[in-house]
Amino acid sequence: MSSPFGTWPSPFSPSAVAASSPRFDGAVFVGDEIWWGESVPAQGGRRTVRSTTGAEILPAPWSARSRVHEYGGGAWTADSSGTLYFVDADTQRVHRMSPGDAPAPLTPQGPAHGGLRVQQGRLFAVREDLSSEPHRRAIIEIPTDGSAAEDASRLSIITEGPSFHAHPALSPDGTRLAWVEWSGQRMPWQQASLVVSDGTRRTTLPTLAALQPEWGGDDALVYADDPSGRWALHRQRLHHLDPEGAPVPVGDAGDDADTGYGLWVLGNRWYQPLDDGRIVLVRTDGRDEVVVVEHDGRMRRLDIPADGHVSVDDVSGSRVLLTGDSSRAASGVWCVDVDSGVVTTVAGGLPVDRAWMPPASQIVVDGAHGAVHAFAYPPSHPDVSAPEGELPPYLVLVHGGPTAHVTGAASSAIAFYTSRGIGVLDVNYGGSSGYGRAYRERLDGGWGVVDVDDVIAAARGLADAGLADPARIAIRGSSAGGWTVLSALVRGGTFAAGISRYGVTDLRMLSAHSHDFEAPYIEGLVGPLPEAEDLYIERSPLTHADRIDVPVLLMQGADDRVVPPAQSEAIRDALAERGVDHEYVLYPGEGHGFRSSETIVDALERELRFLGRVFGFSAAD
Repeated sequence: MSSPFGTWPSPFSPSAVAASSPRFDGAVFVGDEIWWGESVPAQGGRRTVRSTTGAEILPAPWSARSRVHEYGGGAWTADSSGTLYFVDADTQRVHRMSPGDAPAPLTPQGPAHGGLRVQQGRLFAVREDLSSEPHRRAIIEIPTDGSAAEDASRLSIITEGPSFHAHPALSPDGTRLAWVEWSGQRMPWQQASLVVSDGTRRTTLPTLAALQPEWGGDDALVYADDPSGRWALHRQRLHHLDPEGAPVPVGDAGDDADTGYGLWVLGNRWYQPLDDGRIVLVRTDGRDEVVVVEHDGRMRRLDIPADGHVSVDDVSGSRVLLTGDSSRAASGVWCVDVDSGVVTTVAGGLPVDRAWMPPASQIVVDGAHGAVHAFAYPPSHPDVSAPEGELPPYLVLVHGGPTAHVTGAASSAIAFYTSRGIGVLDVNYGGSSGYGRAYRERLDGGWGVVDVDDVIAAARGLADAGLADPARIAIRGSSAGGWTVLSALVRGGTFAAGISRYGVTDLRMLSAHSHDFEAPYIEGLVGPLPEAEDLYIERSPLTHADRIDVPVLLMQGADDRVVPPAQSEAIRDALAERGVDHEYVLYPGEGHGFRSSETIVDALERELRFLGRVFGFSAAD
């Protein structure tokens, strides 16, 4: 059957996309069971914990979610006896839930907690207290008997101060703790230290941007760092707290991939040591691969579905638990035996139908600042094709961060468009992680220039190759991606429409509302205030809203504390004043990211109607 692009009938309805888009959040072995974290879009994005027995371990209305550093992470863990520890989304207090019991608080009211980790029967957490000036952050040990719930003095403070902390790791003999620490002057992927303490003395190891320390015996630390320009594992011998010699690289990987990426959330784990001394780790160069570092340093690749944003969450014998995305299956949780190669799908992970969603193509185009990486998803339908000679419309996606990355994962949210005859181009513009430090640092001082140049280069490259209709290319982004969308529309000449989800519109407003974690971020991306105030004004899309002359769809969470509604409403008012075609919708109860089924459905419906109106097609549904 022949039908114009954009009009193809599709089984990927907005409600089906919402129902198929849970977010998986960590996994652990608990006796003979496997537990994993999972969002429930139908319940407002509540985050629960489930088991391979079919039981929901954390019942409604409880939700495990951390707000430490705003982006949270590590909001739950469990011990081998089946006791669940979690951060209550409403109060940010750590709770314990033993089998058969109701949740009970372990920490006092007030501070937020995250990065939970049970080690040798001891519970550690990252704590953030924003009630005083300066704000205080700490790594703490929490008594599991509940004695600190009303008495904060029962908590053990390992380290505390205005700095940021992550990844507490207890030595096998239980006498020392290692962690990652960074000041409020840099972002952790720019500079982060590795600290070791025995309770009376602390030592800071010379690192550049350390990630995830783990102990390789009582006197050796393994951690990720990127002195070569790519994050890789290193082993540092210790004599008590004094480093012995230089750190030694782990494995023979070379410098063509990263083990690690931006430390936005506290729960990511890029590697795990096995009991026999081997290591399972993730290597990222656009897409992920998971490898085993053998005893002789050779790396053996595992044949698994997961190849995007993979986290190595837990190990037991020769088995490892992985959560992540996949280019050939839905997001999921997998258990892999590294010796036999047997892969078991624990949750999610359903294979995609290649007739509806062929693999994304990795493309590289030349840009003004160097190579630009992207993933292209062409329109695909098993029964319908477009009339001969018609070129497809495309939606260019711009990820947030901007220090984040996309991996070409299979996604019903992308198939929602491609199955209807709308291509999708997902761009890793300069500043994205996953391609090394030099690619990340391309954006330093150039936010609003480099990212815009790169997404324009990617879109034009697709059109110049005859793969997209140059008159029907739209652009969509969220948060920092929304900033790039609006900045590209200000530039003009490439995109016929723009969709901004909770996008940044004014840099001075963003700086004034920025929380502590991101306070130094904007200075690195643009420049320091007040010296660079003129640049803040010049770069902001709001300053040049009079140059936007194409339709714009603005969507915003009413409870967003990272990019408050005032940002979207300012550009809305500027467009309205000039009579520019625009739509604005505010979603009550949503924060920085849409989580409820109702919001996901409404947003997709609005986007499809918007694109159809702009590009001149009527969707089949």
